[in-house]
Amino acid sequence: MKIIIIDDEARARKSIADIIKFSQHNLKVVAEADGVKTGIEAIRKHKPDLILLDIDMPDGTGFDLLKAMDYIYFKIIFITAYEEFAVRAFDFSAIDYILKPADPKKLLEAINKAQQIVEQENINLKLNALFANLDNINPDSKKLVLKTAEKIYLINTRDIIRCESDMGYTKFFMVDGKNVLVSKNLKDYDVMLDGLGFFRIHQSHLINLKYIDYYDKTEGGSVKMKDKSILPLSRRKKDSFLKLINMM
Repeated sequence: MKIIIIDDEARARKSIADIIKFSQHNLKVVAEADGVKTGIEAIRKHKPDLILLDIDMPDGTGFDLLKAMDYIYFKIIFITAYEEFAVRAFDFSAIDYILKPADPKKLLEAINKAQQIVEQENINLKLNALFANLDNINPDSKKLVLKTAEKIYLINTRDIIRCESDMGYTKFFMVDGKNVLVSKNLKDYDVMLDGLGFFRIHQSHLINLKYIDYYDKTEGGSVKMKDKSILPLSRRKKDSFLKLINMM
């Protein structure tokens, strides 16, 4: 795997290059670059399989570099200082990233994951989702990339009625009647969708509050959704849930 490291910090580039050099994997750093312009030149010259891309650089951002490319055929792992908003955007868009300073184990895990992808997934779809999420501060317009065994879906969070745990997987129920099953557990999406109008009413159920039909107080309490599903409300979540719906 041919790798290019694009980062304006020489120390960071050396640290990453050393991790790769001593990893005993079939990896080779074919070039380094310190900015957008030099990064584009290195990509065109060396045609890498993977780029490790910093976000903030003196002559622009890693996003500017990608937007300047005619065609993206290589895999990408972003390198970023911790910013909660940006990190959540990566998670929503299913794009790999590592935080600075680069942890050797996490870096090699991300590279190994990239190596195991036999065919290049639809990176342009993912990047479009990422750019939309970074540009749009409206929580009701976030775009979420969902990967199944056969397809990659790009959905708006406002179109999710509910999510249901299914043996370590998560099933999404959409307003158009579509169901999407992905190989991530419900806890991951509970964290990801926090603050976007979702609430986990039960260990197995995460709901979009705007699609509640009614709350039934009888027999311990249950929640009927607009898709006609009737879901249990756990005792532990009851008080928090009632406070939320009373504020709506």
